[in-house]
Amino acid sequence: MAKKEVLDEETLALIHWCIEVEGFLVAGGATQKQAQDHIEEEVEWFTDQFYDGLTPEEAAKEALA
Repeated sequence: MAKKEVLDEETLALIHWCIEVEGFLVAGGATQKQAQDHIEEEVEWFTDQFYDGLTPEEAAKEALA
């Protein structure tokens, strides 16, 4: 049986932030799969945006630009 991995608060905050970004990408016209794939492909860029203090909406706008 697999061991449950415990994530630190910062990692959890990033994951929740990305989930919010996904919602804004979908609202901007992407499908949920497209939004998820884009976040996965550009995870480093999105992580930088998170640490730079962008809101999920701002990051989604930048990604859609």
